[in-house]
Amino acid sequence: MSGRHGRAARFFDAEEEARILEAIRAAERATSGEIRVHVETRCPGEPMEVARQRFVRLGMAQTAVRNGVLFYLATEDGRFAVFGDEGIHQRVGDPFWQGLRDRMAERFRRGEFVLGLTEAIGAVGAHLEAAFPRAEDDRNELPDAISWEERERPH
Repeated sequence: MSGRHGRAARFFDAEEEARILEAIRAAERATSGEIRVHVETRCPGEPMEVARQRFVRLGMAQTAVRNGVLFYLATEDGRFAVFGDEGIHQRVGDPFWQGLRDRMAERFRRGEFVLGLTEAIGAVGAHLEAAFPRAEDDRNELPDAISWEERERPH
């Protein structure tokens, strides 16, 4: 994530944040799966472990069929991770996650943060739709809003 650093709350402008939220909503329209994005300034450890911790803290491990996916970004450190709960991980496996991270990393290297994120959200949404199609009585179990590091909340 080189080339664009700063406080997490200022990393995406309003238009960029709206594009990310629309990508989440579009991806979730046809699935019971849940997608979130969490942004903070510094990664206090190994990115996948920090992403797992944030996943739990955000209540994502409580989805009915364990099909949540968290995109974790540490803006100042230029680190990121994608963490999928056990339901979706069993369906797609490590090669899917690695390929997704590789494609995101390539976009991020070019400074295309929103495009890298929205493309990845779309790819995850397609797999969630195939594995966990939306039922008629499905409800959105988690907020679609980007979560921000507590001390970084935008005003």
